Amino acid sequence: MRRLLLLLAAGACAAALSACTYYVPAYPAGAPANFDRSFSAASGAMRDQGLAISVEDRSAGQIVGAVAGGGMVTANVRTQGDGSVRVQFDSRDVQDPTLIDRVSRAYDARMGR
Repeated sequence: MRRLLLLLAAGACAAALSACTYYVPAYPAGAPANFDRSFSAASGAMRDQGLAISVEDRSAGQIVGAVAGGGMVTANVRTQGDGSVRVQFDSRDVQDPTLIDRVSRAYDARMGR
């Protein structure tokens, strides 16, 4: 009986934690880029184009997404010395030659450009 209660309690905790959601704050169009906004936009742009995110390391500024047919796209987000943010998308072994362009356009749209 005790084991059953522990399993039920563990299941309830797991269900409660799975319901947690992190919401990215909305930024007005044309707002200056900052690291968090740029990182979130890069991650969202990759998801918009159907990439399965396998690495999303905010502290390293790196996002890696796998393409369904093979290959991967990497986004590197860096804060530069003058305070501006640089986002670079790279692809490897991707069969679709337009994918990087679509990811870049999705990023620009998310940034309000």
